[in-house]
Amino acid sequence: MMYALIILLAYLLGSIPSGLIVGKVFYGIDIREHGSGNLGGTNTFRTLGKKAGITVTLADILKGTLATFLPAIFGLDIHPLFIGIFAVIGHMFPIFAGFRGGKAVATSGGLLLGAAPILFFVVVAGFLMTLKISKYVSLSSMIAGIIAVVYSLLFGDGPLIAVTIALAAFVIYRHRANLKRIKDKTEPKVKWI
Repeated sequence: MMYALIILLAYLLGSIPSGLIVGKVFYGIDIREHGSGNLGGTNTFRTLGKKAGITVTLADILKGTLATFLPAIFGLDIHPLFIGIFAVIGHMFPIFAGFRGGKAVATSGGLLLGAAPILFFVVVAGFLMTLKISKYVSLSSMIAGIIAVVYSLLFGDGPLIAVTIALAAFVIYRHRANLKRIKDKTEPKVKWI
């Protein structure tokens, strides 16, 4: 019963629509009606600017990190990554926002920050380097997912390998339309890095 409770709590944490809250409360804007229409940090950056984008990205990271702490808080013997993944699912399909969420990048990062902090910083470095070179957030996100898998295969244990493969698959799948736009040269490039 307690395992079901922390799975539900992790999902509900992930379902907190940071982009929607920041947009509506501080700007009077529903970011789902602008840009890409999703609730993630990238659309928030593009729609509301740097301050809002940074706030939403940090909040989305925190959701994943907090979810990994739930097993320790409740004294349960389960790998924190297996609980944290439900926060990622909640972020992608949030009950509080009509199941229309973000693409799981920041919340996935938060999960790694809580359970494998060195990997988190390796992934962030890879993301930022790819972003600096390519100017594509979507491509940088997918490369970061691949870096996480490679790192976990080299240095991780079974749970880390399984979860990073799942996270990378989520991120790549959620960015499939971006891949086509990159190929067609219609994907927007960032101007803020």
